[in-house]
Amino acid sequence: MRITAFRARLADEFGAQRADTIARDHVFGVLGGRTVDQALVAGLPVREIWQAVCESFEIPPERR
Repeated sequence: MRITAFRARLADEFGAQRADTIARDHVFGVLGGRTVDQALVAGLPVREIWQAVCESFEIPPERR
């Protein structure tokens, strides 16, 4: 998954404004205590980051 596709999915799921807030402010333990933005900068796989978001916010499997 490309970062642009990831950002689009995030915005589709949460709305653009909330997606930006989640990416910037929400800390995910499974990402090593990083936010989405920090995980991307650290080079974690985008798919792994998306899965962390899905699990944390209980996104239904059909939208993952």
